[in-house]
Amino acid sequence: MRKSTMSVSPAFVVGPVRARTFGSFVEHLGRCVYTGIYEPEHRSADADGFRGDVMELVKELGVTTVRYPGGNFVSGYAWEDGIGPRAERPVRVDLAWHSTEPNWVGVDEFMRWCARVDVEPMMAVNLGTRGMTEAVNLLEYCNLPRGTDLSDRRRKNGAEEPYRVKLWCLGNEMDGPWQTGHKTPQEYARIATETARAMRRMYPDVELVACGSSNSSMKTFGAWEHAVLEEAYEHVDYISAHEYYFEENGDLASFLASAEKMDRFIRSVVATADAVRAAGKHEKRINVSFDEWNVWYQKATPSVPPSGDDFPIAPALLEDQYSVADAVVVGNLLVTLLKHTDRVHAASQAQLVNAIAPIMTEPANKGGRAWKQTIFHPFALTAEHAKGQVLQVAVESPTHETKQFGEVRTVDGVATHEPATGQVVVFVVNRSVGERVALDVDLTAFPSLAIAEALTMSSDDPYWKATAEDSHSVVPTPNESIALAAGHVTGELAAVSWTMIRLTPA
Repeated sequence: MRKSTMSVSPAFVVGPVRARTFGSFVEHLGRCVYTGIYEPEHRSADADGFRGDVMELVKELGVTTVRYPGGNFVSGYAWEDGIGPRAERPVRVDLAWHSTEPNWVGVDEFMRWCARVDVEPMMAVNLGTRGMTEAVNLLEYCNLPRGTDLSDRRRKNGAEEPYRVKLWCLGNEMDGPWQTGHKTPQEYARIATETARAMRRMYPDVELVACGSSNSSMKTFGAWEHAVLEEAYEHVDYISAHEYYFEENGDLASFLASAEKMDRFIRSVVATADAVRAAGKHEKRINVSFDEWNVWYQKATPSVPPSGDDFPIAPALLEDQYSVADAVVVGNLLVTLLKHTDRVHAASQAQLVNAIAPIMTEPANKGGRAWKQTIFHPFALTAEHAKGQVLQVAVESPTHETKQFGEVRTVDGVATHEPATGQVVVFVVNRSVGERVALDVDLTAFPSLAIAEALTMSSDDPYWKATAEDSHSVVPTPNESIALAAGHVTGELAAVSWTMIRLTPA
């Protein structure tokens, strides 16, 4: 058995663990909203129609922010359609997902749901078919206490106190030809800059995210970020990054190394932003909001929208069923986000319920069950236990070849340290398809520690998937091989596995 070593020291801090790293995404897409978070007919629904079983799972998942209402959906959305008495709200065609939007859930319902699950709203504005005026109007509706038409309309609609939304996305994926209102970088930079100026005239302290590239494979990647930031640099706080990962043509080895692609993407975006900073002689830094990421099998049948005259309400779209291998990749992507905590200040796993999601539901008329997908577990455990500071970890690992990325480290990991409690948590993945690896973690730089918990997620079948009938057969379980002696944690990492080792002062 080959061996991997990790050296962890409190002296090497990357930056703080950021709560916003553990964000999610709710878009009016498929069954994410309707029969996902919202279903008045469900036995657990509250007075507003929100499913109580889903709310409990969202709390357990540990989500901190939720991006809303899109996604591609927002580029054709009129937010005014979703406020006021439900009976008076218009029914609209959604061009993004070839669906019908009934507007049963809008801004006010979403804000009430956020309050109930204790998450921070991250609002996106429509810069596709609309623009600056509509964005400023939404800001006024959400954040101004009273005394104007829109703030008083919010109060009339049941929200006496303002929502005080801090985090705003200036459109969505405007570089993408699939986007309603797709723009050139110059066109987008102009409207984003002017919208940002106007929003800051009302509230200078809002935090604004400019659209970066939709993925690192876009032909305009890099040039897009550079052109947008050349104009918008002083008026925004973040540049977005979006990327999805999937196993292609049975190449499990490359898929398990997907974090290599995320790492390169982040480094490239940061380098571009810093080049604009240097050329423009700017003082502040632009950081990254990785506000769409996940495993998504985009060529699979569930990802194909309806067509022709068929515009259904909440069709089943993007309902990927996730495997153990998918969960290991998600755990590794979280490791990568943490390793870049100095520049990735927010992230949103897309999405939350049913559509490429950690949480799945059945509609009430089909049983009404809700369950956890495999990817739920590494997210929930990382969100719960990654606290304090992210530490730069020195990893010595055997390597293996992949078709997509060449030679990669078999073992990847990160550690966090909470000075106030003394807790140290190590998150580690074995990305080998078939090789067990011995692990040795040097923790001698810390005072006396004891193992509080060591959990591993793996299976003899890396393609095992959770279902409504069986979502419990493969979950993180105690790794009995993990031991601590003389300041070193040792143990074995199964192939295709994600492991969390939590240590507390002895």
